[in-house]
Amino acid sequence: MLTTINGCEIYYEVHGKEDGEAIFFIHGGPGMGDCRGDISAFSSLADEYKLVFLDMRGSGRSEDKPPYTHEQWTADIDELRKQLGLDKIKMLGGSYGGFLTLEYAIRYPENLTHVILRDTAPSSNYNDLSTEKALNSNLPGINVDMLDRLFGGQVRSNEEFKEMFGAIQPLYTVEWDEEKAKQRLNSIFFHYETHNYAFSANQPAYNLTNKLKNIPVPVLVTVGKHDWITPVVASEDIAREVPNSTLVIFENSGHSPHLEENEKYVKLVREFIKVGSDVVSA
Repeated sequence: MLTTINGCEIYYEVHGKEDGEAIFFIHGGPGMGDCRGDISAFSSLADEYKLVFLDMRGSGRSEDKPPYTHEQWTADIDELRKQLGLDKIKMLGGSYGGFLTLEYAIRYPENLTHVILRDTAPSSNYNDLSTEKALNSNLPGINVDMLDRLFGGQVRSNEEFKEMFGAIQPLYTVEWDEEKAKQRLNSIFFHYETHNYAFSANQPAYNLTNKLKNIPVPVLVTVGKHDWITPVVASEDIAREVPNSTLVIFENSGHSPHLEENEKYVKLVREFIKVGSDVVSA
């Protein structure tokens, strides 16, 4: 479905129980990600909950319309909440979507009951660890110049964006399936200008560490043990600062435990929503 939010045409889908408690899913990879991965991972929750998925402005099937700031993206999320006639919601954000989920929790805490974070970070202070991991992989196509331009928001075209992501794609999962990775790469809607703004303007200024103590709702912090791009230490730092938080590390996952260990992950989400911070393990 399409709706106009803050002057931008936004693609979204609503699944599940009409009268169920609402969970918003916020995808990562600005300019590259969209809601399809979350729909695939979490559709089984539709038996109990109303599930709201959206492509953020400048990503997926939504309109390319700046600004691509955290302030704008979180305002878009909240406007969709209002349009759907929802009061308090739950929110699950992965990777860069976790940045926005944390931003939303700080900007709009009164609208949340639970927060679930997947493979994300409280600041941009972990980039050197990611770069080192990528360079040490010795994968073809990965070099210092490419990583500097990719993570510095200096990508020149959608074609180059696709080529760069294709080079780093093997880093994301524990079990590499070349055919599935090729299919995924060819299915991505690339928006290089969105990516460039997110990584050249937003990322350098991103640091919520000192504000995490103000998040008043239960927070489940999850991460794959082998995540290269948002390493475990980033999730540990979040859990240390958020007062009512639980950290769960998925031992057999990289950046996507919701896909790599789907059954365990969805079970954990259900338990957390029902009992909050008493959940301690996957």
